[in-house]
Amino acid sequence: QVQVVESGGGLVQAGGSLRLSCTASGLRFDDYAMGWFRQAPGMEREGVSSIHWSGSSTYYADSVKGRFTISRDNSKNMVYLQMDSLKPEDTAMYYCAARRGDGSFAYTPLRRDYYNYWGQGTQVTVSS
Repeated sequence: QVQVVESGGGLVQAGGSLRLSCTASGLRFDDYAMGWFRQAPGMEREGVSSIHWSGSSTYYADSVKGRFTISRDNSKNMVYLQMDSLKPEDTAMYYCAARRGDGSFAYTPLRRDYYNYWGQGTQVTVSS
């Protein structure tokens, strides 16, 4: 049984930082690309960042480029999202997801329908 679990969300002031963590079990972690998505109330879930199963390539939404950094540690089955210079518009539920390795990843790194397993989410709230 595959489980994906996020942690590290919280309340932070604008300009501050948070580090989200995600662990996945029940799968061969280094066979899976990992992604972070977010969903604000009344909005669709959007891709934030993703990382190749080897860690060799990373992708970011334009809205977070230069502020967020994704990384992974395959020896620990962990993926991280370092979020700096946070803005109130970053407020959302953040979800971690796993995507089985496939040849189209580089072309669709932030397409949520390509991801196979999802966590329950961790809330990030940025106050102004």
